[in-house]
Amino acid sequence: MYSKAIQKKYYQASKNFLTTPPVRSDYLNLVDIMVYHEWKYYVQSDPVLADNEYDQLFKALEAVEAAYPSIISPKSPTQRVSNDLTATFSSVDHLEPMLSLANSYNGEDLHAFDDQIRKLCSIKEGEEIAYVVEPKYDGGSVALIYENDTLVRAATRGNGAQGEEMTPNAKALPSVPLSAKFSDHDIYKVELRGEALIRKDNFKKVNDERAKKGLSLFANPRNAATGGLRTKDANETRDRAVEIFMFQLGFAQDEEGNDALERFDNHYQQIELLEQLGFKTPTIEKKLCKNIEEATAFIKTWEAKREGYDYEIDGMVVKVNDRALQLRCGSTAHHPRWAIAYKFKAKQATTKLTNVEYQVGKIGSITPVAKLEPVQLAGVTVSSVSLHNEEFITSRDLRIGDSVLVERAGDVIPYIVKAFDDLRDGTEQKITFPKYCPIDHTDSKVELIKVEGEAAWRCPNCTCGSQNIQKMIFHVSKEAMDIDGFGKSYIERFSELGWVNDISDVYSLDYDLIAQLDGFGPKSASNLRQAIDKAKQNPIGKILHSLSIHHLGKKASKLLAEEIDHILDLQKWTTEQFVEIKDIGPVVSENVIAWFSEDENIELLKRMEANGVDLSQKEDDKRKIISADAPLVGKTILFTGTLQKMGRKEAQLMAENAGAKNISAVSKKLDILVAGEKAGSKLKKAQAIGTVDVLTEDQFIDLINS
Repeated sequence: MYSKAIQKKYYQASKNFLTTPPVRSDYLNLVDIMVYHEWKYYVQSDPVLADNEYDQLFKALEAVEAAYPSIISPKSPTQRVSNDLTATFSSVDHLEPMLSLANSYNGEDLHAFDDQIRKLCSIKEGEEIAYVVEPKYDGGSVALIYENDTLVRAATRGNGAQGEEMTPNAKALPSVPLSAKFSDHDIYKVELRGEALIRKDNFKKVNDERAKKGLSLFANPRNAATGGLRTKDANETRDRAVEIFMFQLGFAQDEEGNDALERFDNHYQQIELLEQLGFKTPTIEKKLCKNIEEATAFIKTWEAKREGYDYEIDGMVVKVNDRALQLRCGSTAHHPRWAIAYKFKAKQATTKLTNVEYQVGKIGSITPVAKLEPVQLAGVTVSSVSLHNEEFITSRDLRIGDSVLVERAGDVIPYIVKAFDDLRDGTEQKITFPKYCPIDHTDSKVELIKVEGEAAWRCPNCTCGSQNIQKMIFHVSKEAMDIDGFGKSYIERFSELGWVNDISDVYSLDYDLIAQLDGFGPKSASNLRQAIDKAKQNPIGKILHSLSIHHLGKKASKLLAEEIDHILDLQKWTTEQFVEIKDIGPVVSENVIAWFSEDENIELLKRMEANGVDLSQKEDDKRKIISADAPLVGKTILFTGTLQKMGRKEAQLMAENAGAKNISAVSKKLDILVAGEKAGSKLKKAQAIGTVDVLTEDQFIDLINS
């Protein structure tokens, strides 16, 4: 329908309009651009703009039309609700139009919405208006029709008035009841509103399978779900693990054909009925709020914990609860006046991949880093993202010059979801991974190696000192020796001055010189000295972990520390001694033996010891003796939510001392879940399993004390 040249032209024009608002002379071009984006989004299920970028363009279109109403084109997307009709499926009429929602982006918008309701319904200031707040699921809208308690039709939202029938696909989904006892409530024909979704973990499985088959990856769960609704094979819809949440009755009649919605006083009653009849509905993620302030607070709570939710939500929906008020508010041709969507900050955006640079890690791993045209994403400006390894680049067929979709979920590091190959014009360059270390700028080239079973290429023989800097940064970090106040910037600065070349130099610093540096002074130097002196007495389990031995993590370091009196004892250890320890395998033993066989590493440890680092076993290193009658012997335990009487680490240590094993995920292997305040999806999963003992913090403490 659109050539690559036209698609690239429309994409570039879209990006320009996002920074320079369109004027009257741009109007017809903007209409054509928006029609193209609707086709990519709804028909192809392969958008080239992030949701928030599309919303901005739509608002820009509305602004031009509001300023110059005489030029409004009948084909403008503003003249109808959004469209997902294709020629593949037959179109059917909805019993009631499925309208869009107006958007809001902050608390001021929500209070303006509340003010509008008051004006429409003549409600005085001070009188409370109850609102229902529900998730704004990021999926595909659907309508289900039941007659005489039986599912007779399912359709997509389409253009609001008509949708595409996909009844066989809906019937294939376990979350959709094939029959429901509406007749018990004197309802004989009903049209339900809902949203088709794919759970986040299932979405990952779907994309993993597509990657194995060499198919293009879905940009997000929404695309996978909406595309799944319109597959010709209903089994594929089920295989994508599509689920449907229901949240409203759009139309209802009794046996005589009378309006059965009149028997509902409010919206919340409708949700309760749907839940009672066996439909999948919002539970803890919905709330009946007594006023707009309570609704706003609930929205902020869910915005903070959206990442922990099993499904993608891009906002919350606020609805007037009282049905009589809903009727008084009415609707526009586009949206109901009694409901509004609150949009969370965007997690995805589009930009251009301009270059690839490389970084080296503490064990020599070479990491490619994409340089991007700066883009705003979830409240921050993103200009660099990790590409992880060569396999990541090739699996996504990334090229320099590509237009790419970038995502940042919560506090997770941003990453590239996909490239838009439809927008390529032939000037893009393939990314060729280097054969020699790209960090080393000395005369001697170091060829990269790749160990079988690993994804990373590594520099095996650092000659430029870059790896030592990374090793020192890790050594002083909270994750390793936990030297308070000693961070990356200090290491880099001291390295430039020639004061530190390897981790042993951390313990022989000249604090008088440090005190003379800009930004330091005697007090700062003294604090640093105290922190380093404290670290010299760390358990040897911490010291072992801080040495950056490949595959030697915290747990394995602690296990080794239990077995030795002094770190240098490991010089004489054999493979048999290592693998006798439970959870120490041949790979770890091989790497530790190799590290301790290098003379320069032994000399490093000796320099550390000479500089005051105690390399002998401490009390904290010794194996804990757990009594056979300890209260949690043989149990697995997990903590979730916010604990009030202790920190998470303190609670985990208490559990460990009582014989329990701390684990990180909810599964059938979990025995006990301790749920603090604001416990989220882990609590829900544990309750669903049915075999997990869920305890409060106080119950956990009582159990420990028993």
